[in-house]
Amino acid sequence: MPADRTTKLVSMRFGNEAAKTITGYEAAGGYSSLRKALAMRPDDITAEVKASNLRGRGGAGFATGVKWGFVPKDAKQVHLVCNADESEPGTCKDRELIYWDPHLLIEGMIVSAHALRATHNYIYIRGEMMREYAVLKKAVDEAYQRGYLGKNILGTGLEIHLTVHRGAGAYICGEETALLNSLEGLRGQPRLKPPFPAVKGLFGNPTIVNNVETLMNVPFIVERGGAWFAELGMGRSGGTRMLCVSGHVEKPGVFELPIGITFRQLIDEVCGGVWKGRKVKAVIPGGVSMPPLDDSELDVPIEFDALQTDERIKPVMVTPTQQFDLGGGRALRTMAGSGGVVVLDDQCDIPKAVWRIMKFFAHESCGQCTPCREGTGWLEKVARRVAEGRGKPNDVDLLAQIAHGIAGNTICALGDAAAWPMLGFLTKYRAEFEAAVNRAKVVAA
Repeated sequence: MPADRTTKLVSMRFGNEAAKTITGYEAAGGYSSLRKALAMRPDDITAEVKASNLRGRGGAGFATGVKWGFVPKDAKQVHLVCNADESEPGTCKDRELIYWDPHLLIEGMIVSAHALRATHNYIYIRGEMMREYAVLKKAVDEAYQRGYLGKNILGTGLEIHLTVHRGAGAYICGEETALLNSLEGLRGQPRLKPPFPAVKGLFGNPTIVNNVETLMNVPFIVERGGAWFAELGMGRSGGTRMLCVSGHVEKPGVFELPIGITFRQLIDEVCGGVWKGRKVKAVIPGGVSMPPLDDSELDVPIEFDALQTDERIKPVMVTPTQQFDLGGGRALRTMAGSGGVVVLDDQCDIPKAVWRIMKFFAHESCGQCTPCREGTGWLEKVARRVAEGRGKPNDVDLLAQIAHGIAGNTICALGDAAAWPMLGFLTKYRAEFEAAVNRAKVVAA
């Protein structure tokens, strides 16, 4: 049966201070899934995760069980890494999950590590999350003391270790290969792929990188089965979804909701509508790196496939006569991303909002790839002068040309993360950019 709005899995213990401790977590049934998993064959756990339709909650929405299956069967050393470097603007769910239920993440990691036959594993947490780091570090220490981590887990002879590593505040380290470089003590820059981390990752060993929310769902899958988890969702997406809603709504916050809920229901029924009685102009569906939806497109579910095509995403040029297209021919060409929903009301100045987004990506580019290093800074410069009323006659087309030159031409997706929203906003709100440029021409005259 599909989940309803009362169905809570990963957020069920929000607000429960006792659940942060191992005693409180065990009293609520914690680590029972681990005991069940230890009696299962690793391949059987992976099979349940595949059957669950659990998809990565970090942004790409890739099938978790399929990803696990990429690890070579003859691998001598495997690592599991939790990506807790949450830094996508508009996204703030993982820090709440870690803060309120650290042991659920640890249990999910132990079960997943058992499935992957991974001995030495890591949680890479954003350096600014001091509150969450303190809670998580204490929970890991408790898990070692209780025998859930170490050389002989619960007397089974199984050895699994977990290290919490703090990042240094670089957005690029949310990209999995840059994260692995950072873990190794190298500069946090993305690696060329292939080889992919599942074949050659941390310290040259096969490595699986999963998001916080993804791993926290694994104990529920083991406890109640993959089929049950799949039925909670819709289509090819199982379970529930954590969403963080910010921007111009009456009740912003972090919510665990059914995957079938629409953006309009989310805004009007969960978040109390747009603030000050205004209307929606744009909605960024999954962190600011995603192209926006306009008001006519909000009756779509938050589910991954509903927002993107099945084909490989391929940005194209935007000109006055050619629309932005991510491939395929579907009307909605964006992605569910990281679950960071940003609502912009009908009085929002779109060119200024886009300039702010471009400023972020220009600042966070690692500088490894020329199109991104030079292009994001160029986008920010041109977007700023348009937003500030100093735009030149060809600036709107220039923004599109720059974005097109970046998209698909970099090692990692940070270049796309800057290009896609620029192209998306230009397509749907081009008139606002042109009006800003025209105002500048009037002032100049």
